[in-house]
Amino acid sequence: MLRDFFRFIARSKLGLFGLIIFAVCVLVAVFAPVLAPYEPMQKHYDASGKLMKLNPPSHDHLLGTTLLGRDVFSQLIWGGRPALMIGLLTAIGVVLIGVNIGLLAGYYGGWIDNLLMRITDIFMGLPFLPFIIVVLSLTGRSLWTIILALVIIMWRSTARVIRSQVLSVRERSFVDAARVSGASSLKIIYVEIAPNIFPIALVNVVFALAWAIITEASIGFLGFGDPNVLSWGSIIYEAFASEMSYKAWWWVIPPGAAIMILVTAVYFIGRAYEEMINPRLKRW
Repeated sequence: MLRDFFRFIARSKLGLFGLIIFAVCVLVAVFAPVLAPYEPMQKHYDASGKLMKLNPPSHDHLLGTTLLGRDVFSQLIWGGRPALMIGLLTAIGVVLIGVNIGLLAGYYGGWIDNLLMRITDIFMGLPFLPFIIVVLSLTGRSLWTIILALVIIMWRSTARVIRSQVLSVRERSFVDAARVSGASSLKIIYVEIAPNIFPIALVNVVFALAWAIITEASIGFLGFGDPNVLSWGSIIYEAFASEMSYKAWWWVIPPGAAIMILVTAVYFIGRAYEEMINPRLKRW
């Protein structure tokens, strides 16, 4: 199925372009220690010993320096690591919870469906960003608590989408044949039904990844990110907190552009695959 996913993406110019951009971002994040010319928190001084604060782009500092004399280009390269880590782990967690709840609710129906969907309705009523900020305020600001908060709030839409698909799939003849042959409910759910909703689940993985990256950047920009981790959102936060963002455009625009490019690439991938599994979308 994963082979089919990449084969479908390769057929779409937009999807292939997004996949290439995403792969480049992953490689840059993985090899950040090699690609970054300086340590991201290193302060730089000129020949006279003066701090090189807010220096514009130059040969030595391709994207200039921050108010504390740190190299923006090095920070930009390192800042992609937490965005991708949080995005990927959140997407996996969201799909694991959402798909399983959707499978169980859609297959069993009755009181199990009602119970799981009422729990889902409760989470649907929670405000997204305020909930995450409250969780981080109570549990501490770290990458793992950010991932936990995102997974807790983001699985809800996936569960509803998967449930609606299972309600249709469970009425098909191959499911009836599995029941007649004596297959257990769990075997029917995970062997017969689950593979048929895998394409929808994969689309949700992609869009959950994009949404998690945006949210992580928003949290960092608001100052609620992990204080020990440098991210694109926290770079923009520091620029605005120093009240120098209007002077040092090279400090603000690169991380903002990086967020936009990465999220757009992910959406291109998701859109291309969504069109493959639902050709009617190509009309729009």
